[in-house]
Amino acid sequence: MFPEHRPRRLRTTPAMRRLVGETTLRPRQLILPMFVAEGIDAPRPISSMPGVVQHTRDTLRKAAVDAVNAGVGGLMLFGIPAKRDAEGSGAVDEKGILNVALRDLRHELGDATVLMADTCLDEFTDHGHCGVLDADGVVDNDATLSIYAQMAVAQVEAGAHVLGPSGMMDGQIGVIRRALDEVGHKDAAILAYSAKYASAFYGPFREAVDSQLKGDRKTYQQDSGNGREALREIELDLAEGADMIMVKPALSYLDVIKAAADISPVPVAAYNISGEYAMVEAAAANGWLERERTVLEVLTSIRRAGADLILTYWAAEAAAWLD
Repeated sequence: MFPEHRPRRLRTTPAMRRLVGETTLRPRQLILPMFVAEGIDAPRPISSMPGVVQHTRDTLRKAAVDAVNAGVGGLMLFGIPAKRDAEGSGAVDEKGILNVALRDLRHELGDATVLMADTCLDEFTDHGHCGVLDADGVVDNDATLSIYAQMAVAQVEAGAHVLGPSGMMDGQIGVIRRALDEVGHKDAAILAYSAKYASAFYGPFREAVDSQLKGDRKTYQQDSGNGREALREIELDLAEGADMIMVKPALSYLDVIKAAADISPVPVAAYNISGEYAMVEAAAANGWLERERTVLEVLTSIRRAGADLILTYWAAEAAAWLD
């Protein structure tokens, strides 16, 4: 019974494999997260994320231009203030580091890329939570929403094309959408962090933003074992007006990305997060993995699962490899 079916016929040459390839990975599908810090005069390396830095305003502009020239589809900006308080007031201040940096990049790049902003309080609060706390020290969902609304308006007026509410507050998409529409920002888009899990892989990111968090975020981020809950969160965000949705992290949640893609009528993003980046970089530095092949395999797996867009710290470098 010699085999009549030989799938390997379609793997014989690079040209054949390219012809029948099922999953594409292109620079335009990659979004580069970037950090800008207040009060530094030179880029500050992030030890747990080799190759990633906290930028000054000047180096941020240069790195952003380089990334856009490499072909990335967008930039997601995070700000690290010099001072924090319980309300995260720097997030709504037009002179706060994130809003100033957004203004810098919009002036530098105009509409040449899609400029995104992290619409969350965790970098700005002295307790490190994504919202304000009530008298018992618990995150107050509804009080936080009013601040998110102010933050969203400030970010759009500073130059953001897309807002990324990442705090997992119930109702955040609807509140932000109404706040933007009421002041005439009807064209500003919302990328909803719809399924964001309380993951162990966020550790390096907390160094990157100098997080003040003590404890965890399990009361508002999702439990890692819950898949159906993610779909409920996605459906709620879509009903509230999300223009895109996101699953975060990516690699431990490829099944959730697939499930999201199956039901979503809008583009699906996935965040290839700091811990996923750090693992590959550490293994490659030790010679255990071939770095470029591994990075591209990781990103392709996220695309294959169903993500239309990928936020990744490899975005600019991978774009150059793919070009």
